[in-house]
Amino acid sequence: MGGGSTYTPELVDGFARLRDALPVTELVLIDPDAERLDLVGGLARRILARQGHPGRVSCTADLDAGADGADAVLLQLRVGGQAARQQDETWPLECGCVGQETTGAGGLAKALRTVPVVLDIAERVRRRSPDAWIVDFTNPVGIVTRALLQAGHRAVGLCNVAIGFQRKFARLLGVAPQEVALEHVGLNHLTWERAVTVGGRDVLPRLIAEHGDAIAGDLRMPRSLVERLGVVPSYYLRYFYRHDEVVRELRTKPSRAAEVAAMERELLALYADPALDEKPALLAKRGGAFYSEAAVALTASLLRDTGDVQVVNARNDGTLPFLPDDAVIEVPAAVGARGPRPLPVRLLEPLFAGLVASVTAYEHLALEAALKGGRERVFAALLAHPLVGQLDHADRLTDALLAHNRDHLAWA
Repeated sequence: MGGGSTYTPELVDGFARLRDALPVTELVLIDPDAERLDLVGGLARRILARQGHPGRVSCTADLDAGADGADAVLLQLRVGGQAARQQDETWPLECGCVGQETTGAGGLAKALRTVPVVLDIAERVRRRSPDAWIVDFTNPVGIVTRALLQAGHRAVGLCNVAIGFQRKFARLLGVAPQEVALEHVGLNHLTWERAVTVGGRDVLPRLIAEHGDAIAGDLRMPRSLVERLGVVPSYYLRYFYRHDEVVRELRTKPSRAAEVAAMERELLALYADPALDEKPALLAKRGGAFYSEAAVALTASLLRDTGDVQVVNARNDGTLPFLPDDAVIEVPAAVGARGPRPLPVRLLEPLFAGLVASVTAYEHLALEAALKGGRERVFAALLAHPLVGQLDHADRLTDALLAHNRDHLAWA
């Protein structure tokens, strides 16, 4: 779903390269935008043909027909498109709060628009292909995956942050990626790397000592913070650890949505070239690095019952004992035909556990608002969020969120 996304050629390239891990016979691209679907579908066929892949690519706007007989359904959709993202990234700034599409007030707006649509898709998939696995790459992944699991769907959430760190650390260490294991823990877009293991030894202290400047530069946070924490936080922790600085920065430059919208126009023009038969270099700037590797590995594990360890978004079920069982956490898990089984996690330090607990409470309230609607539920979620958390801000942001999303919220 979302087959007309400019991300899709990255995924198709992964299916072609990694055919031994996941031998795809048919890839169905489903999208309501016929023009985009035609461009992306054409490039997808050319990518497979160039690499000698025998799989067939089908394109349709009919979800029910497209999902019929599916073994797995990958969700990569954006309700409201880049126009809605542009709003999510701008109106929170009026209250001095971060404008971002996966966290804070903007992230809540995206969750409210997205959860009902995803649940409708999942129900239709279940009717057509009751045994299909749903792999959710749609943000906010933690909330969307929690909604799917609570509704009884066979679903796993996927993010590319962990695989990005694995590949980066492998490059810095001069080893193959498969030799690097991460102690990755937290929630989607709220995680820390607490250990980096190579050959049974934790090399994280060495990584920080020898490559601290490069790591901190990618995070856009001070090296001193990484050294003081003794762990590597995800980029998204910048919104929490340097909130006011980020707000000042966002107020003085074009939004990421505007940048991505311009990039997408350029990418679609490239995709229209019948001579193009590989993913263009520009796609690397779109985001989602190593998405294809992560998606292929996860789907292969679910369908082929490999039992290998991958970082996924899954039910907590006691893994982090201070969170409810139905919370969705992002940790390494053994993945097989029965789904992901999170591996045991060391006791989480209070510095990290407090923030995880707070954001989990927000996610619970956000899902309640997405499922049941109502201004007070939106207000409660915003008041609970660590990036909002003040009465006046929560009230103003609630009004702004509802005003900017009336076309997408049936109850607003």
